[in-house]
Amino acid sequence: MNIEQARFNMIEQQIRPWEVLDPQVLDLLFVVKREDFTPPAYRNLAFADMEIPLGSGQVMLAPKIEAKMLQELGLKNTDKVLEIGTGSGYMAALLAARSEHVVTVECRPELAATAKENLERAGVANVTVEIGNGAEGWSQRGPYDAIVVSGSLPVVPASLLKQLRVGGRLAVVVGEAPVMEAQLITCTGEGVYNTVNLFETVIPALDGAEAKASFTF
Repeated sequence: MNIEQARFNMIEQQIRPWEVLDPQVLDLLFVVKREDFTPPAYRNLAFADMEIPLGSGQVMLAPKIEAKMLQELGLKNTDKVLEIGTGSGYMAALLAARSEHVVTVECRPELAATAKENLERAGVANVTVEIGNGAEGWSQRGPYDAIVVSGSLPVVPASLLKQLRVGGRLAVVVGEAPVMEAQLITCTGEGVYNTVNLFETVIPALDGAEAKASFTF
């Protein structure tokens, strides 16, 4: 497999058609080697338009979804970022390249350990991997300029919104299959939030997220 050709095809055929046109984001996808964060058994599928199994029922999201979220967050190199759901560490590496520091929270110790190794091997030094349930955020390191949730939530917890500083952005997929919406929520003032719907998608639920209480009659 010609890795560089596969990477180029991923960017041109999957990511660009999804209106990911920010040159800095596109350049970054050439720089951060997705295959180095993919489990060895799936390395040949590193650039496929699909979710890649990481074990423990967890997945790497499709490349176009990660790229779109990264673009919509509009990160600056002074930003402090929280990622919930570390997975293989790939998204954390992308976030780290655009920001000052990333705190990423993973509730499965074995995934956290692998992500840490992947990030170290890739020379990414401005990411802190924490082990715990980040479904409500990670307030001990907050507030944040940007938060990204790498799994879907039935609803956005208020505790998560409170960890955004004014001007901060949250990229999250909200809802339950078969109807989910990727949203960008911006804190425009103390306790004031503006939500923009980005695209419809379906991704696996975040580990540790509580299902929305269903009504029983």
